[in-house]
Amino acid sequence: MTSHPSSSPAPLSPGRLRLVILAMSLGAFAIGTTEFASMGLLPQIAQSLEVSIPQAGMLITLYALGVVIGAPLVTIAAVKLPRSRLLVLLIALIGVGNLLSAMAPDFTVLASARFLAGLPHGAYFGVASLVAARLSPAGQRARSVSLVMLGLTIATMLGVPASTALGQSVGWRWAYVIVVVIAAASTLAIWRLVPEPEGNGVAGSIRGELRALRRVQVWFALGIGSIGFGGMFAVYSYIGEIVPGVMGLGERAVPLALFVFGVGMTVGNLLAGRLADRSVYGTIFLGLIGMGLSLTVFALVAHQAIAGMILLLAIAVTSQMMGPSLQLFLMDASPEAPSLAAALHHSALNIGNSLGAALGAGVLAAGWGLLAPAWTGVVLAVLGLGIASWSYLVHRRQRARADALASEAAAAQASEVPAAC
Repeated sequence: MTSHPSSSPAPLSPGRLRLVILAMSLGAFAIGTTEFASMGLLPQIAQSLEVSIPQAGMLITLYALGVVIGAPLVTIAAVKLPRSRLLVLLIALIGVGNLLSAMAPDFTVLASARFLAGLPHGAYFGVASLVAARLSPAGQRARSVSLVMLGLTIATMLGVPASTALGQSVGWRWAYVIVVVIAAASTLAIWRLVPEPEGNGVAGSIRGELRALRRVQVWFALGIGSIGFGGMFAVYSYIGEIVPGVMGLGERAVPLALFVFGVGMTVGNLLAGRLADRSVYGTIFLGLIGMGLSLTVFALVAHQAIAGMILLLAIAVTSQMMGPSLQLFLMDASPEAPSLAAALHHSALNIGNSLGAALGAGVLAAGWGLLAPAWTGVVLAVLGLGIASWSYLVHRRQRARADALASEAAAAQASEVPAAC
């Protein structure tokens, strides 16, 4: 029989909690590596499978589509499974999807494998964030969620460049093999270390999870993620063209720019983990305003290489501050259905990825220049800020109404006391 615990009978020690988070963060590292590694290996994949670069680019789109579709569907389909067991299953499926990618004999099979590999992505992050928050002491939930997400940001900094270099040296299939190995290690670590959160042996019902969609704040958060995050992706998607074409550093500086961006995302993730425990809304506003300002200044000074690199770092820091904040926001906005709400966060991010990239491609195709995606990002950040402001006003109104009802109930109860005596 397995030694996997069925419940968490007592609060975890700080050391045990760190190991639990590390196990889940390792899975996030595997997912982050496979999500972005394909971008740097498109020429090798296209040549090996005898397809064009635009056709090979469909692999990125299909993975993102798998994330968008899979986040809600997988979460709902697995609603009866205990959360810790579901985590094991999801990261194992990530490994299987990448194994199929590595073994694909032709482009059609590879395209199908990339779509399948994306299906567990959103559900994994949603469930891992929920487990981390529920196992953490009060006042440290956002920090724990950010540490799970740290695996994703470190992947953009180290995993993606390393797997891309390996794929370029010995063949693109090895980039996916590396992900299989990391996913296998994470599967074992989660199975051995991650307990079931107390009172969560069975997650709930499909109807209960779908209640998340009735919450207006859930839709606000998804709007912020889909549109606000699109501002960052409008620039990130075209770093390969902006660095040599605007900053004048040459193509060899593109990996350096990606590394700088990964460092910024890691810093922003850690910063958000501390700030969001104090104020979720405050951290979201700070991220959106900071991203909008960083994109604006970048568009103005990117012709200066050093200034451009510094602003890329700032864009990454401020945009990533919204990641853990929105994740926690969604879980709190739908306490009766946190798994679906948390998973939908990653659907929203991938919509933002597609939206930012598509709008960036549109302004480039219109001949508006290589800095047009940055101005497009400013517009998306401002729109995201507008949605966040609307959400905050509704939140204040709902809070005032709840406080008024509570006061009326307390007054009514107090007026009944003399009569009872």
